[in-house]
Amino acid sequence: MEQYTKAVMQHFMKPKNLGKIEKADAIGKLENERCGDMMVVYLKIGKRKNKKTNKEEEFIKDIKFQTLGCPAAIAASDVLCELVKGKSLKEAENINETSITKKLGGLPMIKVHCSVLGAKTLKNALENYRKKQKQK
Repeated sequence: MEQYTKAVMQHFMKPKNLGKIEKADAIGKLENERCGDMMVVYLKIGKRKNKKTNKEEEFIKDIKFQTLGCPAAIAASDVLCELVKGKSLKEAENINETSITKKLGGLPMIKVHCSVLGAKTLKNALENYRKKQKQK
């Protein structure tokens, strides 16, 4: 049986981004039907000037998660938040399961789906945000 890395255990035991954002600008919610893990991601979106282009851009000002799942799912959720906080929406879209797994120092093969769930839940939140913006 493969062991969890030290990083996985740290993020599982003491997640820094666990919680809910009241009046979130976007919420992503997905469930892995095979294992039963459920993940909710809350985004607070801000605006700033891009230093390179000098144009206004939207960025992830804050992100929180609520996850019902195994240690790998909780750790993947916490790392996802670390990876995207402060990033522009475009940069955040490039976060994928490989980015999450790498930041965790690896995951047992049987648990890689947890990082996939994290990446998909973020994309779901970003899609929901864009839909909401189009309706305004």
